[in-house]
Formats: sequence, C-alpha cells, structure tokens
Amino acid sequence: MNTLQKKLNDKKENLLTIYFTAGYPQLNDTGTIIKELEASGVDIVEVGMPFSDPVADGPTIQKSNLQALHNGMSIKKLFEQLKEIKNEVTIPILLMGYINPVWKFGVENFMEACNKNGVSGLILPDIPLDEFVKDYQPLYKKYDLSNVFLITPQTGSERIKAYDEACNGFIYMVSSASTTGANKAVDEEKQVAYFSRVKELGLKNPRQIGFNIKDKASFDRACQYANGGIIGSAFIKKLGEEGDLKRKVREFVEGIR
Repeated sequence: MNTLQKKLNDKKENLLTIYFTAGYPQLNDTGTIIKELEASGVDIVEVGMPFSDPVADGPTIQKSNLQALHNGMSIKKLFEQLKEIKNEVTIPILLMGYINPVWKFGVENFMEACNKNGVSGLILPDIPLDEFVKDYQPLYKKYDLSNVFLITPQTGSERIKAYDEACNGFIYMVSSASTTGANKAVDEEKQVAYFSRVKELGLKNPRQIGFNIKDKASFDRACQYANGGIIGSAFIKKLGEEGDLKRKVREFVEGIR
C-alpha cells in the first residue's frame, strides 16, 4: 500500500488536495511548497509537470507552466527536487501532466524514478483507458504507483464504471466542461445532478471534485458530494502574489480549512 492508498484508506471525507506547478514561482520553490503544504494540514499534493502546450488548463496554470519552463524546470530537475525532500515528508505526492514529457523521458524510466523519489501516483489524462490497461497498468503495478482517472459531466455511467475498475487511486470528477480556473457560469442544477449520479454509482474508489474549486465555500460544497476537493488555479494565483512563500501557503490553506 503506497502513501496515497494509505491516506485514502485512513481518511474518508473532507480530503483537501492542492495542485501547483513544479518550478513556480521560482525554480527551487517546489520542495518548500510541498513541505509547507504538509505542515499546514493538506492531505494530498498534486505537482504539475510543466508542458509547453497545456491545452486543458486555463490561463493561470498555462502562465505558471510557461514561467516554470522559463525558470529551467524539467522532469529530470523535478525528480532531483523530490529526492531532496523524500525523507522529510510523508504527504502523498502525485505528478500530473501530459504524456508527451513522459514519453520523452522514457515511460519505464519515468515510473522507476517516481518510485525511487517518493511519488505515489500519477494523473495523466491523455492516456486512453484501453491503452492504459494494455500498456501502462503493468508498469504502475511494478513500481507501486496509483493511477487517477478524470471524468466529466459528459462521461457515461458505464464508462465511469470501467474507469473505476481500472483505478487504484481516486476518481477525479471534473466539476464542469471547462478549463481549469474558469469563472464561467455553471448550471447548478445540472452540476448537482452529475455529482449525485456519480455518487449513486457506488464506485469502489474515492471521488474528488476539481476544477473551479477555489475557496472554503466551493471546497465545502465539493465535500458534500465527494470525498474531497482539489484546488489548483486559486492556489497558484496566491503563489504569484508578493510576499513570503511559506506565509502565502499557510494563509491559503487556513482560508480553506
């Protein structure tokens, strides 16, 4: 049982997951942010792997990706940073991003590096389910990594059940059909119907709601329909403000909890 699975086994509700982009706002901030998130009471950390064309992300995360790449962040550098803090943190660390940089690094080399450097799970949304089961799942098992699948309001119930069957982490429920950090008006009735439909499926894996979760109110609402909520863009905006890095992390988490 890896650290993510242990956390999900030990805590069934009000899970707070925070996403940020590795190497943002400064190249060497990654380890400091992870350690401060753990100290502040966050349950799970998602570390974004910067990519030059993050098409599924909104402007805030896109900007952080480009800044991180400009700072000199790379997959190799990220693993070096994670290795430095491996023995200082126990919080589950997930890497999230696009499959292209993983291919470039070498898929099995990447999985092995995750295992060696304290990563317990991956979120790679652009791997099709059938391809995951055939080509990737054996490597996830070999290197004790959990996988997370994303679903949207448009994902059919049978497809969700198939994701659940292949999953050993959690189901990431995208709250609406938009990019991350979007402030578009959401049809609350349709959203509640979606949340309720997924909840009633009785999935074996926990569920977390992400996209447009940005404050205590939206986090608490997510926890009414799932095991927790995921916050990304709002936290990255906070990191981009002036001031002491550790203080910004603490203030943000205190505002959610």
